[in-house]
Amino acid sequence: MSSTPRGQVYLSLDFLFALAFAPSRLCAQVLRITSPTRPRSIDELLDAQLVARLSAVDITSKKILAGKLKGERRSKRRGQSVEFADHRPYVVGDDLRHIDWNIMGRLEKLFLKMFLEEEDLALNIVLDASGSHDAGEPSKFVFMQRLAIALGYIGLTNMHRVTVSAIGGDLLTTVPGPGAAGGDRMQVGAAGGDDAARESDGPRVLSQVRDLRGRRRLSDLGRWLCSLEPVGEAPFTEGCKRLALSRRGKGVTIVVSDFLIKEGYETGLRLMLGRGYDVYAIQVLSPQEIEPKLGGDLRLRDCEDGDMAEVTISAPLLKRYKATLTAYCNRLRDFCAARGIMHMTVPSDTKLDALVLDVLRRKGLVK
Repeated sequence: MSSTPRGQVYLSLDFLFALAFAPSRLCAQVLRITSPTRPRSIDELLDAQLVARLSAVDITSKKILAGKLKGERRSKRRGQSVEFADHRPYVVGDDLRHIDWNIMGRLEKLFLKMFLEEEDLALNIVLDASGSHDAGEPSKFVFMQRLAIALGYIGLTNMHRVTVSAIGGDLLTTVPGPGAAGGDRMQVGAAGGDDAARESDGPRVLSQVRDLRGRRRLSDLGRWLCSLEPVGEAPFTEGCKRLALSRRGKGVTIVVSDFLIKEGYETGLRLMLGRGYDVYAIQVLSPQEIEPKLGGDLRLRDCEDGDMAEVTISAPLLKRYKATLTAYCNRLRDFCAARGIMHMTVPSDTKLDALVLDVLRRKGLVK
């Protein structure tokens, strides 16, 4: 190894190529973007053509849901609504207003009319906002922001309760306005009662924009997403714990991360289970992580905690890295499968419309 490396590479986790010495520690090697282009408006996150296609789909859940609020989702449960479902024989104590008197006139027996019940579905989207996501080309975090607003738009359009959370990271008080050249800025509406939650002391654990409903709230969601800044380490387990305790009703939770987490993802994902929620784990990796193109003597720096290492990158070491990355993703997939979590690995250069309208439809998240 050369004592004077020719370049410095920022990593999402410490000691990427130390895999040769500690194979149980996965680290993804990514060239960090020094001056990333941040989305500044909803239009930069969600284009009009995609909006038109997303308007025709809905979020779905495999569970029978029973939210506390009436919603727009057709449930498998029988209840009260305007859409007829079936008949059943009358029993003492049933509401006489639901008797079908036409059948009574024909059969001289009492039958009750049953209707499909409309229930409230909660859609929770969780983003890992650690510094490791501020990397790759295309940027992993920008891809995660675009995916979040696309799924959020589907939920808002169908009158579901939408909550988007960020574990770690930071919130800018202002973000550049559309078409701004550094001067025109717009305020981020982060203080809005139940619409936002923020850590006031110490490192940020969790920030949220919550309980949004209806298409008119898309602008609030867009401003909040544009204000997110991925920095530092994210306390993944603690963030998941707070999310699990704060979730209301039942529905769908989607965790979006690269899952390259030093403390491990296992405890956090276990906490997301239960309470009537379907859980999806979407693992976002950049093309440079999947197929690295580095060589020579480098000084490696962890972009989350600043750890340093000097290595000589060789073909055998890259081969070992790829094998370890594949094994790590397979372990994550098996962990999720054993617990009923739907897992998928998505490169950050994936077309958003193909992901949402094709892949997620096949996975059963949208219909």
